[in-house]
Amino acid sequence: MYGAVKIFVKKHKVALKALAMLVVSAFFILSAVILVWVSTFKVPSTESIQQRRVAESTKIYDKTGQILLYDTGGNVRRSTVPIEQISRYIKNATIAIEDKNFYQHHGIEPLSLIRALLANITTLSWSQGGSTITQQVVKNSILTNNKDVSRKLKELVLAVKLEQIISKDEILSMYFNEIPYGGNIYGVEEASQAFFGKKSGDVTLSEAAYLAALPKAPTFYSPYGKNKTKLDERKNLVLKEMLNNNFITKEEYSSAIAEKVSFVLKGDSGIKAPHFVFYVLDYITKKYGEDALNNGGLRVITSLDYDLQSMGEKIANDYALNNKEKFNAENASIVAIDPKTGGILTMVGSRNYFDKEIDGAFNVTTAKRQPGSTIKPFVYSEAFLKGYTPETVLFDVKTQFSTNCAPNNLTMDNGCYSPDDYDGLYRGPITLRNALAQSINIPSVKVLYLAGLSDSINLARDMGLTSLSNKGDYGLTLVLGGGEVTPLEMTGAYGVFANNGIKVNISPIVEIKDRNGAVLETHEPGGTQVLDKEVTLKISSILSDNIARAPSYGQTSALYFPDRDVAVKTGTTNNYKDAWIMGYTPSIAVGAWAGNNDNTPMQKKVAGLIVAPLWRAFMDQVLPKIPNEHFEEPLVEDKSQMKLVLQGIWQGGIITSLSSGSVSVSGGVHSILNWVNKDDPGGPVPANPASDPQFERWEYGVRGWAQDHGLTNDLPVTVSTN
Repeated sequence: MYGAVKIFVKKHKVALKALAMLVVSAFFILSAVILVWVSTFKVPSTESIQQRRVAESTKIYDKTGQILLYDTGGNVRRSTVPIEQISRYIKNATIAIEDKNFYQHHGIEPLSLIRALLANITTLSWSQGGSTITQQVVKNSILTNNKDVSRKLKELVLAVKLEQIISKDEILSMYFNEIPYGGNIYGVEEASQAFFGKKSGDVTLSEAAYLAALPKAPTFYSPYGKNKTKLDERKNLVLKEMLNNNFITKEEYSSAIAEKVSFVLKGDSGIKAPHFVFYVLDYITKKYGEDALNNGGLRVITSLDYDLQSMGEKIANDYALNNKEKFNAENASIVAIDPKTGGILTMVGSRNYFDKEIDGAFNVTTAKRQPGSTIKPFVYSEAFLKGYTPETVLFDVKTQFSTNCAPNNLTMDNGCYSPDDYDGLYRGPITLRNALAQSINIPSVKVLYLAGLSDSINLARDMGLTSLSNKGDYGLTLVLGGGEVTPLEMTGAYGVFANNGIKVNISPIVEIKDRNGAVLETHEPGGTQVLDKEVTLKISSILSDNIARAPSYGQTSALYFPDRDVAVKTGTTNNYKDAWIMGYTPSIAVGAWAGNNDNTPMQKKVAGLIVAPLWRAFMDQVLPKIPNEHFEEPLVEDKSQMKLVLQGIWQGGIITSLSSGSVSVSGGVHSILNWVNKDDPGGPVPANPASDPQFERWEYGVRGWAQDHGLTNDLPVTVSTN
């Protein structure tokens, strides 16, 4: 092999020399071109850099495109201070998290660049920059914010040049006086004043760590947005890096971690619908990045109906203040969604965004809370899909559901599970229609068992309740609100009922254009049939049936609209920490919540008293503005082949004779598990019903009820079928 190579080289010696000369010449020519190109790069003066202002901010509008909700660059706030007046905590915190070798490198970090390059090659993007503080100064103050290769090369060259003409402290000064902290706040001095009400030289170690944490993604980490927990985590990371780099002692670290920092109440500053605006800002940041948000000149038309939003804000505030006095429930939220387009029409995240005492900036509509009985319609939907009907009868009797406890142990002690109805009453046989309309707990637990836990969760997730785990984390308590979901996704999921089983994409956006007027995106609602239409019509029929719910709510409750089709479901958690109400027409889905952000329990009152009046006040404003549409009636089911118990006949399961308008049945009084296989309710009668682990538990209560009512034998009973 070696000899062959020698022969090849000798034979082509002249050609190889020519090729080598060509390669060397090309290298020098390319190097010369690059050097000439680099020589054209000019570093502006520090004075000119300090004069920089955001030229093209992002503007966010309501659905009309006429009402400006927020301008990210409106009233730009920047205070320039000498580096000597900035706290050493801020300097060290920033260096620790952003550029720990700042005082050692000459503008760039080759190893960081290599790591970033490898990451970019892997992801096929330029999202990783490996930027030093010097590079960030160049990027923010001299260059544009695009991410092409040419801009990055300029950034590297100019970073080296900048370090040759000014000192490290001067670079730090430029960084701290230029860096954006979110919205219209630029520079650490302005940020310190805005967030903590003090000069940058007076901040505590923990406050400094927050200031160092923010610039990575100021909108995402905003202390006034929904990701405050993430900001806290990053602040703790900053402190950890300070400790690792010997900027602070272990004692200082522990003290700063434990320090409770309060952020100054965010002023109005021209913002309208603040919870919604921050939701939109978070959306834009995730999709287009911080640079596009702050400098891209975006024009955003949202789905927000500002008239409804204004009314919702006032109603939430007024009723929450009333609830605070009556029920110890100081906060409230409202969400309204167009079920046909998925547009968010209203988002009121608290009674008052600017109320620091209740942590008003926290957006409850995007927070996970236990939904109480508002989860029940999803479970009943799965049961209807399986073949159960609104007329199917279950027994509302005290029942022990835990297989680890004896059927006659009707307690909640030692892992036992024997829940009560909200009113402590036990109604005996009750249809699924009445059980859902009146929100009766014990039959609903039985419905979940019949429908199947996993299948019920899958359906709920398909309809939009993506916060629910699909990993078997729940038991039968799920139907009473044992999981956690957000009011926003719950309202969207109820919108599926309103839209005849079609799920559309929920979005706050109608259209986004760039600075040149080019359309970046328009909302495409899509539409996927995730639930059979007939099932949704059954649910809507039940939830709008005032006669069916009257025994629990009364004939003239806040849920009743005499001249409109409105489906409604309330929910209260067992610990009285959350009160919910979900309602819809074919044109709008509206959810409301009441409670306390810190999970303090309310007075032991049902949602119908706490949150229903608030929701009703909002609906009274909404309904005159939308079409008066009616729910379709569900199709009449063919009962000729349907089991008696599924039809609502609970006195027996065997037909012994037929006559006009009546049927004679026998078989005795039993739970439904005596007549159906829960996974195949329309199939054969179980040969051995006792093999079902719940059979004896359900039978125990039914036998007791039957005995109390003198129904103790299997003699035929004549039942009207009219």
